[in-house]
Amino acid sequence: MFFSLRTALAATAFAASASAVACNNSPDLCDREYNNVTHMGAHNSAFLRDASTGNSISGNQYFNATFALDAGLRLLQAQVHNVDNTLRLCHSSCALLDAGLLEDWLRPINSWMDDHPNDVVTLVLVNAGNQDAATFGAAFTAAGIASKGYVPSSSSAFTPWPTLQTLIDAGTRLVTFVASVTPSADHPYIMNQFSYVFETHFEVTDPAGFNCTLDRPSSAGAAEAAIAAGMLPLMNHFMYTRITDSIIIPNDGAVNSTNSPATTGVDGALGAHAQLCRSQWGRVPTFALVDFYDRGPSVDTADAMNGVTAPEGRTSEEEAAGGSGSGSGGTNNSEQDASGATSGRAGMETGALVAFLAAAVMLF
Repeated sequence: MFFSLRTALAATAFAASASAVACNNSPDLCDREYNNVTHMGAHNSAFLRDASTGNSISGNQYFNATFALDAGLRLLQAQVHNVDNTLRLCHSSCALLDAGLLEDWLRPINSWMDDHPNDVVTLVLVNAGNQDAATFGAAFTAAGIASKGYVPSSSSAFTPWPTLQTLIDAGTRLVTFVASVTPSADHPYIMNQFSYVFETHFEVTDPAGFNCTLDRPSSAGAAEAAIAAGMLPLMNHFMYTRITDSIIIPNDGAVNSTNSPATTGVDGALGAHAQLCRSQWGRVPTFALVDFYDRGPSVDTADAMNGVTAPEGRTSEEEAAGGSGSGSGGTNNSEQDASGATSGRAGMETGALVAFLAAAVMLF
């Protein structure tokens, strides 16, 4: 009798383990509230340094958005500009680096989410054109992704966040923050970023410059006060190279150190920065943004913050490209741009870029 019971219990436990479904690459995250998960993200995810942009030195990523999602990132950030009454993804200026229409970038993300029904994806969009929620909503609707949008229970930061599983079950797996946008009842899934999220400093040019101090919105006060008010911390962790007093470009030369999961012994390491912020804030960063996300790889730091030791369902960039990806970046899947589309991309060579930027101010 004892043997039979033990066998039955073991079989039940095995079946439960075998049937466990991963949420964002781990069964351990399904029952965790959205705000208590670290979502690793690709900073300026639409702006590539690859063959499609002439390996533009203003590009922040080697691989496009869906490659990033395949690799385990669940946060995508981009800049949105208004050009002739259309929303385009442009890096500081569309003359500098133009990644095409916002809706064209959203479509393959929507398709990816259709193919991955147990994943929650977050978008953080810089509203460089100061557009309203209706304009963004039109692009989301055109891309077919609006119906996946999560609608918060309150316009206040101090709001209960659902678990990943709750978002998945409700079919509201897309969490969207847009900077400096006025909330709209017609598009309630488009949340004003700075009502819910605070960020650390982002113009870092030295490994010693990474810290956990609240940079914006300044109205939130110190990081501790913002956290007490329920705001979600976003840890910016990418480094620039300064060309002149007014020109900075993404620093890919130090990225193996910058994106390292190491918590000691590596200057400017992502892992050490995340550990420092967790210590100072008394909680993990909800979001982290990196350049050249595949280096490190950056997702290892998210796993460490989330306590995930056996992630499931991830695909490397080389595997996603059918073995054609270059481990060093710059030659991946050159027929696809950051949106998965092939049109609308323009970049500048180094000399033209420097001349252009001499009269421009870099936007986040």
